[in-house]
Amino acid sequence: MKIAMGNDHTAVELKQIIKAFVEEKGYEVLDLGTNSSESCDYPEYGEKVGRAVASGEADLGIAICGTGVGISLAANKVKGIRACVCSEPYTAKLSKMHNNSNVLAFGARVVGSEMAKMITEEWLNAQYEGGRHQRRVDMLSEIENRN
Repeated sequence: MKIAMGNDHTAVELKQIIKAFVEEKGYEVLDLGTNSSESCDYPEYGEKVGRAVASGEADLGIAICGTGVGISLAANKVKGIRACVCSEPYTAKLSKMHNNSNVLAFGARVVGSEMAKMITEEWLNAQYEGGRHQRRVDMLSEIENRN
């Protein structure tokens, strides 16, 4: 399984930590983020992650900026992306189980590296339940298609 990973300048260090963490678990990482601490624009990297997932170049995405909010907003502008910002593992797990999230976002200024690992692990291990949740995920797609 391939994971697209993107980040801005605030999250270079955390991206490297999470990249190594998921690679140790056997995932391939498509690194679409910056490796420079020089100021850059998070929308560029959120869109790159979203496009990689939407096109099938990657199976899932992880996007990291200062809070996770901006980069997730950018990823969510790509059709077919359901990016969620998570600051703890429970929300990450349920975002996959109930919302079929395909991009995980978190903030390097919000969570430490150990919490980020726990969030990532719960999200990667969770499985979409479908069933009663599918109607709602379909509704999200309908909203996206209307707009």
